[in-house]
Amino acid sequence: MSTSDRQSYHHGDLRAAVLRSALHLLDTDGADALSLRAVARHAGVSANAPYRHYRDKEALLAALATHGFTELKARFEAAADDPDAPDDPAASRPADLASALAPLARTTVRYALDHPGLFHLMFGHPCVSHADVSAASDAAQAAVTARIAAFAPPEHREPLKLGVWALVHGLSLLLLDGRLGDPTPQQIDTLVDTVTRTVIGADWLAGNAAPGEES
Repeated sequence: MSTSDRQSYHHGDLRAAVLRSALHLLDTDGADALSLRAVARHAGVSANAPYRHYRDKEALLAALATHGFTELKARFEAAADDPDAPDDPAASRPADLASALAPLARTTVRYALDHPGLFHLMFGHPCVSHADVSAASDAAQAAVTARIAAFAPPEHREPLKLGVWALVHGLSLLLLDGRLGDPTPQQIDTLVDTVTRTVIGADWLAGNAAPGEES
């Protein structure tokens, strides 16, 4: 065991050091190229050290995805620049819902661009069926569901959740693939806000409703 290995293990930092190195390599090289040996080399520990906490590559990938969903949930909860929920969700305007969900949409897209390898892992790898990953994913989705529930009546909540998921996932992939050019972070935030408010808020559509139609 190397000196750095002994020090990390002694101080209880080995798991965190391995996870940090794995996150870096995941975003750099992708899940297919990731190996416990490469992670150990990057972390500066012995080749066997990661096995103290992760029995194999699949266990490490599951831990990475779990970490991602846990971190995303925390960022959702910190996205507080939204309006207060109405007393009656049925009385909420589309614009209020859009204002409430835009920060969550921005948060998701930012996370995808900051952690492209992790984002692809979280939403496209078989490890998402792992119990810990499923629990962390459910918790992150629950944060979004709770926000939607505060602004939308029950019959609209599930379709809205699916719609928001499709919206932010699609925008994230388009940006990651370079299909929308090379916008600055500010331009990305503006884009996400505009798309979210147009698709969900649609105030201009409400204003153009035909006489006698509900707006």
